Amino acid sequence: MALDDAALKKFGFIPREPKDAINIDPLQTGGKLTEEARRALLEWGDGYSVCDFCGGVLDLIKKPPIEELVHSALPEFLNTDAVRLTHGARESKFAVMHSIAKEGDYMVLDKVAHYSSFVAAQRARLNVVTVPHSESPEYRTDAEGYATVIEEVINKTGRPPALAQVTYPDGSYGNLADVKRISDICHSYDVPLMVNGAYSVGRMPIDAKALGADFIVGSGHKSMASSGPIGILGVREEYADTVFAKSPTHPAKEVELLGCTVRGAPVMTMIASFPHVVQRTRNWDNEVADARWFSSRMADLGIVQKGERPHNHDLMFFEAPVFYEISQKAKKGRYFLYRELKERNIHGIKSGLTKYFKLSTYQVGRDNLKYVADSFEEIIEKHRTA
Repeated sequence: MALDDAALKKFGFIPREPKDAINIDPLQTGGKLTEEARRALLEWGDGYSVCDFCGGVLDLIKKPPIEELVHSALPEFLNTDAVRLTHGARESKFAVMHSIAKEGDYMVLDKVAHYSSFVAAQRARLNVVTVPHSESPEYRTDAEGYATVIEEVINKTGRPPALAQVTYPDGSYGNLADVKRISDICHSYDVPLMVNGAYSVGRMPIDAKALGADFIVGSGHKSMASSGPIGILGVREEYADTVFAKSPTHPAKEVELLGCTVRGAPVMTMIASFPHVVQRTRNWDNEVADARWFSSRMADLGIVQKGERPHNHDLMFFEAPVFYEISQKAKKGRYFLYRELKERNIHGIKSGLTKYFKLSTYQVGRDNLKYVADSFEEIIEKHRTA
């Protein structure tokens, strides 16, 4: 039965929040497109647009300059030996797990790793052991715990894990683990280390070799001003032939990437935004200063930031007993905070959250952050006097 016009309307244009809203959503602050990227999105949004220019290997396309991005600009930007584009950070992680480890092998994850890290390991049919973190309020990953967990695997299986991963920063609390120490520990057992930098690559300066990362993972749509989905994967030279192994039947194609990955608008928006992304990583100290200022202002309102303090990243997790208390009596219940913020043109805290929530101060700016903090204070006063 054919769909009539009325039925098709539900699949039509669906607007988002107003474009001029102050966005504090951690999933979006680092992925907001530059004006150059918005133009690229319109120009290259039709299907697999870049495939018109492909001679058989996507990352060797010279015009548009995909080859220059993948084989020159990104390796230099990350200080790693080889880079490929993927459909997202989780696809990058899976490619490493699936190529470096064998079914039944063990791998080490930090306990605060994103769920997709666990799912990727499960898809690769690996056994996962986790490194604990400290208790509230810091939830800091225990660097020395990597040695403990690796020893446990050796005692159990007779050999070290095939791979370890650390999340930098973690997506819950925004903590920056001591990656160099973790790398030194892992390498002392001949365990390669993967760094999940979905919330760092493109936001802050990253030097994969200085960190000791054998593999570095990034997210274009989270942190590189690109339309999703797009990720990046950097690999140290000694592992490149394994991760980027060629197909025996189609020798131009790389198996872990299923031959080709990002084939249209996402890669073109990454190219368009790349100069801006490079420049903004040089402003990281100011971003950290803004995050610390905002955390302090929230503390004055009785809203407590969990995780490292002083904080070293824009992503933050807050406990707000004052909003939870209001939600028990407010007309809109636990949805009151979302509605109050929406009225003030602030977007990013999920509907229904009051006692605990995450936000990001990245690229928001001190004036807008002051407006957000003032809005929180205004909301508290409004409901206290109601």
